[in-house]
Amino acid sequence: MGRAFEYRKAAKLKRWGTMSRLFPKLGKMITIAAKEGGSPDPEMNSKLRTAIANAKAQNMPKDNIEAAIKRAFSKDGADIKEISYEAKGPFGTLMYIECATDNPTRTVANVKAILVRNQGELLTSGSLDFMFSRKAVFEFDKSNDIDLEELELELIDFGLEELEEDKIPQENGLDKEIIRVYGDYKSFGELNKALESKGIEIKKAELQRVPTTPLELTEEQMDVVTVLIDKLEDDEDVQAVYTNLA
Repeated sequence: MGRAFEYRKAAKLKRWGTMSRLFPKLGKMITIAAKEGGSPDPEMNSKLRTAIANAKAQNMPKDNIEAAIKRAFSKDGADIKEISYEAKGPFGTLMYIECATDNPTRTVANVKAILVRNQGELLTSGSLDFMFSRKAVFEFDKSNDIDLEELELELIDFGLEELEEDKIPQENGLDKEIIRVYGDYKSFGELNKALESKGIEIKKAELQRVPTTPLELTEEQMDVVTVLIDKLEDDEDVQAVYTNLA
């Protein structure tokens, strides 16, 4: 989506943090990871360990993390499920909308309403199967201690498809240099273990939807689509919105 999108995303994360909008989203993923992994101990539950790492990267307080883990095994805790919706937006944009919810009826109604009000519509499940590929994506800070060429060769045996260097805009106007690792989604666990075994502190780890044919839009069109994405991301049940934008 380009650097303008990265700055918008960075500003949104800051705003969410201030308004306590981001932490509930992260908390849901921790709860789901703890429950699915069957253990509240991150050392015994790799999915939970990854979810906690993602939360810590966004400065989520320790108390919030512990509370989210406890909810997974509480008798009174809500049954949170992951569910995805496929949609079409203005100017030919396509979207995967990933949610975590204890009330699918509420969630689909909210998502549909946001789409309709912003020139979008829900699609039949499976409509975008060939328009996106699912990738395991890891991010960590670039360091002079890491030989990237050597790391790339070693990770190929664990499912690495691509390793790239990137820069993420910061509040102070400077860019933070990061490394991003891509692999097939089935290689998520192996890549995660391989990075951890090398003492690399993973800042972000997730399964992403990557478009097979990226779409280019004009700046004016992007402004319209961005409004829709923002509205969707602001919904409490929406965890991520993946598009076919270049």
